[in-house]
Amino acid sequence: MFVIMRDRLEYIGYIFIGWLVRLMPWEAVSRFGAILGSVVYYAIPIRRSLTLEQLRKAFPQKSSAEIKEIAVAAYRNIVISLLEVFWFSHLTADKIKQIVSMPDTSVMDARLREGKGLIMLGGHFGNWELIAIAVGLISHHPLTIIVQRQRNRFVDAFMNKNRMLFGNKVVEMERAPREIISTLRNNGVVAILADQSGPQEGLFVNFFGRPASTHRGPAVFSVRTGAPIIMAFIIRGADGFYRVEFEEVDTRNVSGTDDEKVEQITARHVAMLEKYASRYPDHWLWMHKRWKHSPPVNSLTDEKMHAAAR
Repeated sequence: MFVIMRDRLEYIGYIFIGWLVRLMPWEAVSRFGAILGSVVYYAIPIRRSLTLEQLRKAFPQKSSAEIKEIAVAAYRNIVISLLEVFWFSHLTADKIKQIVSMPDTSVMDARLREGKGLIMLGGHFGNWELIAIAVGLISHHPLTIIVQRQRNRFVDAFMNKNRMLFGNKVVEMERAPREIISTLRNNGVVAILADQSGPQEGLFVNFFGRPASTHRGPAVFSVRTGAPIIMAFIIRGADGFYRVEFEEVDTRNVSGTDDEKVEQITARHVAMLEKYASRYPDHWLWMHKRWKHSPPVNSLTDEKMHAAAR
């Protein structure tokens, strides 16, 4: 009973904030979010020390002033993205096409013509909720989006309703394996965020020079079904408008056992994320404990990885 009451009260606050945000035009949301993000960084320093620590390790060549500037901008990105999500119920197809530029979807079309489906990987980068809606709409290829269930059931329902705008489908992680295989066999597009920490027993690959536990799932499904992998990144301009860039992960030029192929593909898509996070460091979620686990030192390979990371 207490949990339901707590969830309802949280949701009422959530809806009230959303109502206030929707009083503003879309263009003003980004400007207001940038101001509020700076306030949050200085006044409510949630995970601020973690953010600064991870940035320093990722960019050891940058000065303290540069690291702080990126950290503040990263907080702004999170707050802007959250406020924009509240605005989604006002979005129309024409409005999405106005605020999101997607110059070339031909790589999606070409890969889907092969008939093996498509795995679209993303990260907590830019406004990762907006990119799923925009890609599904503008490409004319609705996405099957794999999601984690939110703790608050009412917020979870609100988020999933937004995600399913314009024909997308949402599948919770618990049902994901069967749905992913089914979608790919029916030549559909599966969308997965693949940048958060994997478990202690996950596959460790280097990310910004440090071994990070990474989920095998995307590469496993690619090896099992032959589905290609495309990474999608949404980049916010200074004017508050976005553009989407696609980059294909090479899944064909791999060799060895299936496990070795999975490791190679995983390393490649992680390297691609690192490239974009280096190019637009304020866009990525540095508040997440990406290096939460350390690899077990039980093989020569692990020892070499540790040596390389030091």
